[in-house]
Amino acid sequence: MWRSELDRDALVRMRPDALSLLLADAATRVLLVRRGSALVDSGGLALQPLAALPEGAVERADAVVYLGRTLTERPSAPRGAPILAVAVDQETADSLTDAQPDAQRDAQPGAQPDAQWANLRTFGSSASRFDIEALTQALALINWHASHGFSPRTGVATEPVHAGWVRRGVDPDHDIYPRIDPSVIVAVLDAEDRILLGSNAMWEKNRFSLLAGFVEPGESLEAAVEREILEESGLRVTDARYLGSQPWPFPASLMLGFTARVEGGELRPDGEEILDLRWFSRQELAASLDQIVLPGRVSIARAIIEHWFGGEIEDGAAGGWSR
Repeated sequence: MWRSELDRDALVRMRPDALSLLLADAATRVLLVRRGSALVDSGGLALQPLAALPEGAVERADAVVYLGRTLTERPSAPRGAPILAVAVDQETADSLTDAQPDAQRDAQPGAQPDAQWANLRTFGSSASRFDIEALTQALALINWHASHGFSPRTGVATEPVHAGWVRRGVDPDHDIYPRIDPSVIVAVLDAEDRILLGSNAMWEKNRFSLLAGFVEPGESLEAAVEREILEESGLRVTDARYLGSQPWPFPASLMLGFTARVEGGELRPDGEEILDLRWFSRQELAASLDQIVLPGRVSIARAIIEHWFGGEIEDGAAGGWSR
């Protein structure tokens, strides 16, 4: 089980002056985000001291969120350092990488020689636990800010409070909190202990993963498992058992992993979301690794498949967060 490497520091983030205090703290480090990507370097997330940022970068930011304090020593942040996630504008993003002419880059004091912008799908396979935790938290909150500039109750503009963890409607006064959309992802097993893998219509035809779907209002997690598997595969399942979870900020999901056993039904892909379904024994899966692509190594889908398989699957997959 992964243990958190960030103290979310709720008492500080609830202070009205939290961001002012953190922006005045020389120990503060900044996780920079632009359009779903983060600034990374050879050591992982390229956390920056505030003094290294171009002038006005924080003031021009689309969102600023206090993630918490590091619980461990990081290459770019000491233990206990406050971490701010900052959604920078394009001007700042360009100034922080070397993807520009030398003369122009040299004129930017914040330019990072080996830094680049990378998203979780490409960066995730080599990311540390801290990097994954911090970036998923940052992306989920920044995505939420981008879609909640106006109150769903009144249509009036909202403003961020509690260091970016709440948006407040000002007419009338009411608070709006980040939302999380729960989804189930399921290893369906038959009487021979084979696993069912499907190919989604949005993927290349040789990519296979577990079946998954959103939990609907008024539905238990177990009922969601049964409904989703029936809808996507035609199979009735039972004995849903929880395995673990993973945040999935695309844009705001929480993936809840299960196993379930086939009770009956006829195997048939739904033809819209799922185009192909196949049963695999452990031997058949191992023999198919040169023909199919499995989920990336840091995804919960991969973890569940390897839990069933009995160990790490050596397929050379470089994928990141593909489900």
